[in-house]
Amino acid sequence: MTRMIDIDPAESPRARFAYELRRHRLAARLTQKQLARKIGFSTSAVAMVETSKFRPSERFAELCDEVFGLDGVVTRLYAEVWPPPPPVPAHFREWAIEEQRATALRFWAPMLVPGMVQTEAYARRVLARLPGVLEEEVEQRLAARLRRQAVLSRDDAPVVTALIDEGVLHRPVGGPAVMREQLGHLLAMTRHPKVTIQIVPYGAEALSGLNGAYAIAEMRGNPYVVRVESQPSGRTVSDRSMIADLVNGYDAIRADAYPQHLSISMIEEVVRQKWT
Repeated sequence: MTRMIDIDPAESPRARFAYELRRHRLAARLTQKQLARKIGFSTSAVAMVETSKFRPSERFAELCDEVFGLDGVVTRLYAEVWPPPPPVPAHFREWAIEEQRATALRFWAPMLVPGMVQTEAYARRVLARLPGVLEEEVEQRLAARLRRQAVLSRDDAPVVTALIDEGVLHRPVGGPAVMREQLGHLLAMTRHPKVTIQIVPYGAEALSGLNGAYAIAEMRGNPYVVRVESQPSGRTVSDRSMIADLVNGYDAIRADAYPQHLSISMIEEVVRQKWT
């Protein structure tokens, strides 16, 4: 007999799907094994979906609706939890979806300004410098990046906290004009009611952050997925142990960061001294 694992539907969109699937299965008086036979999937696949460890296919949801006698209930929930991916590289699609539905986003940026608060010129330069990228791809990815930023214009915009290493303010991405505009944009973003920008100074060891950039998505206070940047492409992770380690690392980095009012002063000083 499969051990029942409690799932909190408020923890994440994926947990909500897992909870609702199990609820409908139990209402239909089916075991995991019986449901698996009826939809043509393995019992372990059903069990992993119900414990939020596996993302099912849309066909899985459609077949469950048929078995449960529901009029597209599970399929519609699937579309809410896993909407069609935005036009971004395949390795980034899952994160791009979570970025749009999270209630809070936390970014650690040791090398570049986070994409969520990049200007068009800065983002274009970053994307154009990727090895082997074609001009058409640059424009496609740029358009997708700018669309991602629209989340900050929503009434229910997520709370965003960006920790940016001081070195990022000095890195000449695109030259003085691009950097002047980009740092000006960061200053403007500090006036957004849901955005906090904090600079981590050179003097801070912040050793836990030296391994690379990452971002954390939260749903109502619960960190549930992270985006870890690495070469040649990053990865999106939902492993709870890794999430806990990265959250602890983020808190350690933030403890070394300047508060926002001092960060604003530092950005303004760099603009005056280096990019004017």
